[in-house]
Amino acid sequence: MAMPVDSEQLHEVRSFDPYGAHRDDPYSFLADIGETEPVFYAPLLGAWCVTRREDMVAVLRDDQSFSARDHNPRPAAALPEDVSRMFRTWRGADAVAVGSLDPPEHARVREVLNAGFTPARVRAFEPTIRAIATDLVERAAVLTEFDFISAFAVPYALEVICRRLGVPEDYYDRCRTWSEQRIELMMSQSNADPERLREFARGLMDFGAFARSLVQERLAAPQDDLISELLHDGKAGRTLTADEVSVQVPTLIFAGHMTCAEALGTILYQQLQSPGGWAEVVDGTIAVRDLVEEGLRFDSPLAGMYRTAVRDVVVGGVHLAAGSRLLLLYGAAGRDSRSHACPAAFSPDSRSATHLAFGHGIHFCLGAGFARAELEIAVEAIATRMPGLTLAPGQPPHHRPVFPLRALTELRVRQ
Repeated sequence: MAMPVDSEQLHEVRSFDPYGAHRDDPYSFLADIGETEPVFYAPLLGAWCVTRREDMVAVLRDDQSFSARDHNPRPAAALPEDVSRMFRTWRGADAVAVGSLDPPEHARVREVLNAGFTPARVRAFEPTIRAIATDLVERAAVLTEFDFISAFAVPYALEVICRRLGVPEDYYDRCRTWSEQRIELMMSQSNADPERLREFARGLMDFGAFARSLVQERLAAPQDDLISELLHDGKAGRTLTADEVSVQVPTLIFAGHMTCAEALGTILYQQLQSPGGWAEVVDGTIAVRDLVEEGLRFDSPLAGMYRTAVRDVVVGGVHLAAGSRLLLLYGAAGRDSRSHACPAAFSPDSRSATHLAFGHGIHFCLGAGFARAELEIAVEAIATRMPGLTLAPGQPPHHRPVFPLRALTELRVRQ
């Protein structure tokens, strides 16, 4: 057994740059360094990167030693003071979304949210998901060539989560814009234009105000949607307050559509460039469920999540001091040779579901079942209506510089 080493011995400059050099393929770098240094410090990210599945699971199971409070990416440079203030308070004073809550507060909020995504709730909503998928596929089917991301993946994922929540259709595009503005602030670089940052921050203030207004409407007049359920129909009478629901709504919109759209892009791209192509999905050679799970394993739409050590700890044989920031690289866990026989090969089969794309432990994605149904329904609709789908000629697609999200800029396809 290897003896633990102090982090100071390993605090070397590592060239991991998921925004630049490693934007399209972070996995080759992570596989190489992970063999000898499964926990390494990345100055660009200001965090200790964890690459082995077993180490990530250990961290995610230890809620006493690691906090999720600061789990999102941080801007690379200090934001202007007024922008920083808006970025901290746009949800409300001291408001914290469920993904950032630690025990014991986390359990109470999570229990109510879980009730909105039970298998029965998901099944009841599946006809709506299918109708959305069919409508968008029919619109795209008249095009000879199109960008799959903008024509299907994003509008599909956005409409599905907005319909489940009860967001009026007039606000779909604004929810997308607000989500993008949040990304821009989280990913802000040192050369960012202060006025653009202020524009984004004001957008988030509008996002928060919209969520609070919508929740108040549902509090007074419940409808058949998730917001109303959280306010009025909690399990065993448990519900959330209007303020608590208002805090969760933007996160459900943001995470609910971004990761699904990103996963669809990966799934389609990887299968279209595989030797068997889309025909293997159309004829049933590859089961839709296996394809979805392999897409999640091969290139997780959320490549990682941050945690903070609240006391001195040992992770992967490395001593880390209290306050150390860790990036658990879920995507690297999907390529861990200890868990997968051919980790770098896209090969859908029934063993793909061992990935960490939905996380692990108390913060396991509460909408995992919903997301799986959403992805499978989309693939089925595309295979049925577009059996001859292929990649359009040209350069391979690139990823946006929004790590740890794994988002293709576009995906040109033809039929």
